[in-house]
Amino acid sequence: MSKTIIGRIDKVDFPKLELYNIDVKIDTGAYTSAIHCSEIIEIDKTLLCIFNSNVHQNFGKTEMIFDSYSLTNVKSSNGYKVNRYKVKSEVIFFGKTYKINLTLSTRDDMKFPVLIGRQFLSKKFIVDVDLENVSYYKKTP
Repeated sequence: MSKTIIGRIDKVDFPKLELYNIDVKIDTGAYTSAIHCSEIIEIDKTLLCIFNSNVHQNFGKTEMIFDSYSLTNVKSSNGYKVNRYKVKSEVIFFGKTYKINLTLSTRDDMKFPVLIGRQFLSKKFIVDVDLENVSYYKKTP
């Protein structure tokens, strides 16, 4: 199977989350992918997530309810382990829709609202750190 070359940053769509042209950082140092979620509320075995940010572009106030979710341990870059909610969704790169696991985290203090980690990149993409927005520039209007 051939792999597609992707840059170090891009803009992608998360159609099931109603989030479009979202800035993402391709992070080969991260195992899991993470998305900014401003509020997470567990109610009656469902997870209410509010995707909202005054900092990140194209993050209007979107509310999603997940019936299926899990908890997972994530080791941050500083070595600390944190327990985060994880949800399944879809992301579009190069016009193709892929399934993706996303951990939920408040990322308003980060430059990018989404990190794309190795678990997703594996067997699909090769990262060229000199490139940016490769998928976005090939997007058909």
